[in-house]
Amino acid sequence: MVDPTPAFLFVLFSLLLLGLGNGVVCLEEKMVLSLHKIQPKLQRTVTGCFSQKSRRKMDATILEMKHRDDCSGSTGDWNEKLQKRLTMDDQRVKSLQSRIRRTVSSNTQDDSSAQIPVTSGIELETLNYIVTVELGARKMTVIVDTGSDLTWIQCQPCDSCYNQHDPVFKPSASPSYQPIFCNASACQSLQFATGNSGVCGSSSPTCNYVVNYGDGSYTHGELGHENLSFGTVLVKDFIFGCGRNNKGLFGGASGLMGLGRSDLSLISQTYGIFGGVFSYCLPSSERKGSGSLILGGNPSVYRNSSPVSYTKMIENPQLYNFYFINLTGISIGGVALHDQSFGRGRILVDSGTVITRLPPTIYKSLKTEFLKQFSGFPPAPAFSILDTCFNLSTYEEVDIPTIKLHFEGDAELTVDVTGVFYFVKSDASQVCLALASLEYEEEVAIIGNYQQKDIRVIYDTKQTKVGFASESCSFK
Repeated sequence: MVDPTPAFLFVLFSLLLLGLGNGVVCLEEKMVLSLHKIQPKLQRTVTGCFSQKSRRKMDATILEMKHRDDCSGSTGDWNEKLQKRLTMDDQRVKSLQSRIRRTVSSNTQDDSSAQIPVTSGIELETLNYIVTVELGARKMTVIVDTGSDLTWIQCQPCDSCYNQHDPVFKPSASPSYQPIFCNASACQSLQFATGNSGVCGSSSPTCNYVVNYGDGSYTHGELGHENLSFGTVLVKDFIFGCGRNNKGLFGGASGLMGLGRSDLSLISQTYGIFGGVFSYCLPSSERKGSGSLILGGNPSVYRNSSPVSYTKMIENPQLYNFYFINLTGISIGGVALHDQSFGRGRILVDSGTVITRLPPTIYKSLKTEFLKQFSGFPPAPAFSILDTCFNLSTYEEVDIPTIKLHFEGDAELTVDVTGVFYFVKSDASQVCLALASLEYEEEVAIIGNYQQKDIRVIYDTKQTKVGFASESCSFK
């Protein structure tokens, strides 16, 4: 009998690794997670989050973006804060799913009156990223949200306002501020942008707005227009909400910046300047870093470490405000998951939801494959929506399988190593896989901001496409 040649053994070994019999590549892809680098720190100091920077480069405006946790000083009970965030996130998603179902199932022929945008279901504590702009020549720090359309800030005189870091905007002190009246087209656009029609009293011709959020928070006030500045870029007569009665968990910010797609959104109002294109790179709060929000579509200003891959948006007139794309597959450690729903449904890209949600059958398949590749670690109790947890308190670093989301047009999003696990306990004694299952198969899947960290996410409303690329987030 002839001994096997080295070449034969090499081929045999390669076939075993690649698993060619079933067409699935089984050579696992791993990442190293250094636990001590991303564990939440129990004490922080404020680092000037409410005087952030901006710059102009290659026809694009770049705003420094930070996580609110880096602006809150001492965290107090950090474990409680982490847990509360998940509870609020779950409430947000349930409210969002309810409103999407109501919108889609509406029998009305009037799309504008049928529109019930994400804004109506936002849980404001999950909106974690902030930037600073100038309104009427005064700096304002606002929360960024792709699920909202109307930009608003608190205004004096204020019937009821929460505490904010910046001085409250005073319209009467600004010569460029003007109220918007009930007969203006902007007042008619409120229904589509907020789900509520403009409110006009008999004693005043000013158009009043109402935005009620799913957690009981709200902002009420009147529409106005004012000069909005991003560094050297001036947006004249920018339409926004001047909030006179506001309640909610806004973390000291002056208000909220709406990056949705309706006529009243920042993206639509600045279309002539930035061409309907914006992108962000969300920083990891644990590193106390800064990310960036870029208005404008010049790709030379991106600092991506992988090529940008684009996928087209899924259009729906009733759900026009949402950023939907087509999820065609998921791979764990290089192993492709199989599910008949891939390529047939939509997934929402959202900066406000924290944890990515997947249909039950897809999540079950993902969980099974992840546990197959990430085995031998002590388990920990499940928490809230997260059911796959480990006790990693005795480890300095661990190898974890890569997670990649695949989209129509061969686009993909590779989840950063900091977006795979959620630290329920700051000492890593309860660390959970940071993805969760939806309750029902027919619910809409969501890509949350936790899985968007250190990713350049590009929204091109002109060409109706969304792009992804890896990037180490930094404003520098």
